[in-house]
Amino acid sequence: MSQRRSMALLASAGLLVAPGVRAQQDNDYKLGPDSQYDASVPHGSVSKHAFVAGPKSVFPGTVRDYWVYVPRQHDGGKPAALMVFQDGGGYVSTNGSWRVPIVFDNLIAKGEMPATVGVFVNPGVLPSLHGTNALPRFNRSLEYDGLGEDYARFLADEFLPEALGQAKATVSADPNLRAIAGASSGAIAAFTAAWERPDQFRRVFSTIGTYVGLRGGNGYPILVRKFEPRPLRVFLQDGYNDQNIYGGNWWIANQDMYSALAWAGYEVRKEWGSGGHDSKQAGSVFPDAMRWLWKDWSSGVKAGLNPKSPLGDVLIPGEDWQLLGQGYQLPGGLCANARGEVFFADMKQNRVYRIAPDGSVGSMRAESSGAQSLAVAPDGSIVATQPDQRRIVQYTGKDAEKFLATDSGAKDLVVANSGAIYFTDPMNHAVKMLDAKGKVTVLDTEVEFPSGLCLTPDQSLLLVSDLVGQLVYSFQIQLDGTLANRQRYFHLHLPDDPRGSGADGVCVDTMGRLYVATSLGVQFCDQAGRVNGIISKPEPGVWATDVCLGGRNLDELYLTAGDKVWRRKTKAKGALPFQTPSLPPAPRL
Repeated sequence: MSQRRSMALLASAGLLVAPGVRAQQDNDYKLGPDSQYDASVPHGSVSKHAFVAGPKSVFPGTVRDYWVYVPRQHDGGKPAALMVFQDGGGYVSTNGSWRVPIVFDNLIAKGEMPATVGVFVNPGVLPSLHGTNALPRFNRSLEYDGLGEDYARFLADEFLPEALGQAKATVSADPNLRAIAGASSGAIAAFTAAWERPDQFRRVFSTIGTYVGLRGGNGYPILVRKFEPRPLRVFLQDGYNDQNIYGGNWWIANQDMYSALAWAGYEVRKEWGSGGHDSKQAGSVFPDAMRWLWKDWSSGVKAGLNPKSPLGDVLIPGEDWQLLGQGYQLPGGLCANARGEVFFADMKQNRVYRIAPDGSVGSMRAESSGAQSLAVAPDGSIVATQPDQRRIVQYTGKDAEKFLATDSGAKDLVVANSGAIYFTDPMNHAVKMLDAKGKVTVLDTEVEFPSGLCLTPDQSLLLVSDLVGQLVYSFQIQLDGTLANRQRYFHLHLPDDPRGSGADGVCVDTMGRLYVATSLGVQFCDQAGRVNGIISKPEPGVWATDVCLGGRNLDELYLTAGDKVWRRKTKAKGALPFQTPSLPPAPRL
């Protein structure tokens, strides 16, 4: 089945709201002179192509049409700016509401936007193998409405390199010179691509955006408020007669999205009108939107931050992640001592490393017997888990170690000021305790995959993450060191991923905030169990696996993610579990 017939079927079924569809209300929105053909300006060229995804693609087997506009001013020498349009067939037409090639010709000629290559791509369709006796699989909602990095990864890694190569267009790799656009589901797709990959796109044009409950888009206003702001500039358009159906109310959702972006400190502009789920108003304001979106294009888009955000209590403006080391195989097990030195293990490299307060990384033990997790004991020594050996050991000298427990199944561990060692045994769903006499006691077996664990600053509670779940558990430590009153307590945000939160390493600061390394980033919670903020990962596409506060003043956040180790200066100060318990301030309830 051809893609043209597939798209026609989508439209007839009411599943496709492409740019240029007739308005629900006949509003008096007129196209201005910048949307009219001007014979006196240089005109770019448009070429049409087809993209067929291979079996290893993010969207295997799909086919899609696309068009590439190359401005006359682009000679292939200096890289051009780039703008990618979803549901591209409606935008590339020189009739209808959009007329993007005409608008680009006019604005580029006036110097009101950079010389910009436009890529107009349709959603993918998996063709039927049975001719007209079976429908193709339509990927539009899958690709556009869903959260997560899949569509952004498809654009950046698969589609754009081929599309630009076919058109022989050279574009800048600078994300400040890259914009992305869409209407309806295409709008949320554009926002998601920039949200997930600000290293690829930093300017977003969104009209009648589907920020509703089709595939999780209704969660964006909350995520925007909680995530560390990205360097994005966002234009939003909608009308109060937009649709109100089973997935939500588009008009309310777009207002909520604007409110969230403005509150979080983003550079955002809105254009509200009386229109419905159409592109009449959007087409009329498109030239002005391009002027605003591309203004000061040579200076770049910067991230803002609302000083009233809880992120402002932790993050320092201008302080970003600093790479300390890379090329490790499985770094993790972070812990800090009283001098601010930080230690981590690489289980696969069979080594333990020490990070000095100045950030230099050196080897502490060249042979660790597969150490995975580390903790500092009250006497300053390092205690480690060795999962392959099923042991817990204490490093007593340069090369010496003392067996503390065998057949333990330990993954992660923490040592309290009392000397008690708490550890997780995920294969048995267990949280256990090793006392000073070497006795191991099973304390709990109700967490699906217990992973990281830490103590509150007053050491009255043990907090345990669940790698495959959404909740971090809170246990009350009894006077004899055992656990009671288990509660599924800290409510984390989840990625669009069936593997769960990926909640792994945890630590706390002196204010009682809990920091959790997750697949989304470092989520930090108040004592009442609420995520107050999410600190972005240093790089897209990798999971944050462990976290701790260390450094000279215990105010640097250390992180392992992928094959790298990072740190970042913060306003927080770590509460180390081996030290004397301290009472944090009471939470706001």
